Amino acid sequence: MFHVLNITYIQPLDVVDQSRPAHLEWLGKLVDERRILLAGRLESQGGAVLIASDMSAEEADALTASDPYVHAGVASYERVSFNAGFRAAGL
Repeated sequence: MFHVLNITYIQPLDVVDQSRPAHLEWLGKLVDERRILLAGRLESQGGAVLIASDMSAEEADALTASDPYVHAGVASYERVSFNAGFRAAGL
């Protein structure tokens, strides 16, 4: 199961950005581990989207719960899970 992890900022952007260095370090590790395949801030600057690799829903929920943004109380997540019946080679 793959997951689209939608982040919504629940604090003003200047408050979110105070936690951004820790979030980016956390995110970099997950990308290095290939647990997150794609990530980026929304054009609107109101949140971000992460595309998680093949993992259980429970693993995806544990992953989002470990985000420094969540610990700082500046963002919330919504998980959309899907069965990747069609995928690029290597995924």
